[in-house]
Amino acid sequence: MTYEYLIVEKPVEGVALVRLNRPKQYNALNLGVLKELAQAFKSLDEDDSVRAIVLTGNDKAFAAGADIKEMMNKTPVQMKTEPFVDGWDAVALAKKPVIAAVSGYALGGGAELAWACDMIIASETAVFGQPEINLGIIPGAGGTQRLTRTIGKYLTMEMVLNDRRLTAEEAARFGLVNHVYPVDTYLEEAIKLAAKIASRAPMAVRFGKEAVLYALESTLQAGLQHERLLFYALFSTEDQKEGMAAFVEKRQPQWKGR
Repeated sequence: MTYEYLIVEKPVEGVALVRLNRPKQYNALNLGVLKELAQAFKSLDEDDSVRAIVLTGNDKAFAAGADIKEMMNKTPVQMKTEPFVDGWDAVALAKKPVIAAVSGYALGGGAELAWACDMIIASETAVFGQPEINLGIIPGAGGTQRLTRTIGKYLTMEMVLNDRRLTAEEAARFGLVNHVYPVDTYLEEAIKLAAKIASRAPMAVRFGKEAVLYALESTLQAGLQHERLLFYALFSTEDQKEGMAAFVEKRQPQWKGR
């Protein structure tokens, strides 16, 4: 599929790389970008050759936010009925693991796009923030909810109410970022991480992601029950039999994804 605002490629086996491609606009998220993100992630989720996805921008900007010029005169009905949030939802609801590779600005909707991913690899120049308060609005694509669940009430309040921005090192310290690398290597490292995950048992990866995400939305007891059901279900897969046999036989497993 050909896109106007995205570049989609497969740099290594099992990994898809989705690159936001509006460099002159610092990858601002207009309706076209968001529609294409929804299309691309739906397609990649259905592609059996893809087992992990890396989402990135460029070295200067992951995404500097939503496209303000496009949004400024919208009505509430237009904002609600247009497929505005489809891009964020497609990333967040992907069944396969999604790694954000972030360099430069990740602000507003761009930060929310990173929060929607399962892991974040940042360059040393990455800056994260929710500056919507400066525009007379608040985050509307998950920022207040995902941040609070990850870093707690107090720092989220400062970010949302007073435009506090986090460097890559601060984000890592507060548990928002997995690893920080130099600008020259952050994307390579994100692809390496994705490739390692892609080399593992596909059904176990999918169920593991589901179990972790369920923990964010459930009580402990409900989460434990859900985890246990997924754990038991994996004993019906060929990969469970192969993985345990390979361990006993001291060899590398050959995963089939079923």
